[in-house]
Amino acid sequence: MPAFLISLAMAAAAPSATCLPAPQGRAIETAPGVAMQVRTVGSGKPVLYIPSLGRGVGDFDDLAQRMAAKGYMAILPEPRGAGGSTGPQAASLFELAKDYEVVLSTLCRGRVDVVGHAFGNRVTRALATSAPERVGRLALLAGGGEVQPTEEVRNALQGSYAQGQKPDAERLKDLQLAFFAKGADPSVWISGWVPAMAVAQNIANRATPTKDWWTAGQAQVLLVQATEDPIAPPGNGAILKRDIGDRLSLVALPHASHAILPEQPDAVAAVLAAYFGGERDEAKLQATIDGAVRTPR
Repeated sequence: MPAFLISLAMAAAAPSATCLPAPQGRAIETAPGVAMQVRTVGSGKPVLYIPSLGRGVGDFDDLAQRMAAKGYMAILPEPRGAGGSTGPQAASLFELAKDYEVVLSTLCRGRVDVVGHAFGNRVTRALATSAPERVGRLALLAGGGEVQPTEEVRNALQGSYAQGQKPDAERLKDLQLAFFAKGADPSVWISGWVPAMAVAQNIANRATPTKDWWTAGQAQVLLVQATEDPIAPPGNGAILKRDIGDRLSLVALPHASHAILPEQPDAVAAVLAAYFGGERDEAKLQATIDGAVRTPR
């Protein structure tokens, strides 16, 4: 039986996941010297969220509320270095993924769906590769890895997370170039950055070959590819489709760049609810996005 059919059969046979609520938050020791602060929002089918480079899981707060209204529980661990989570420099993306694996094994029974945004999409795929028994479906928002950004965009990315280290007026220009589509307001991300965490995550990323996490094990994957994303250019979606075939549902999100979450909150919530609700048909998922996308004024 082909691998993708095996993964579909396993997913169909797996019982529904259940997770303990932690609306007030709790600390979970995931490794010696590593403590993850975790909270949950809502009730229902659980979904784990992994945020972007140098940013905390609070980026998902709006989405978590939207998904809670649709019957989903958000599991929101802060990454090492943010929001009270602590730990040493991780040696690889797989060490960071292990933090989330332990969170899931502590709180949940069954396979849990996972959303990874930007840098978080790499950790998400590492998690699916190393702990398939913990992971259900994946949704990757702004997923890159193979098609690289230009040097200008890489410099703008570094400037974006240099909060407190570079004048905000210059950082706004960096944010507009690297993270936000034409007509979007980059000032919504002028704060919320943890530069030291971004540096540490970059070290872990560089130490991990892309090939080791690229195919996300055997998980089913939704990739929401922003059409104006210079950090994760749309060519990444075509390569991933080539490499994992029918396991991937690939959709395009217009009027969005790498930030995605503050740019198109309605469309992101709509397509995630449809996908985690069982929809895998690309045409139907694309229609869901198109029906909810906001057009810049």
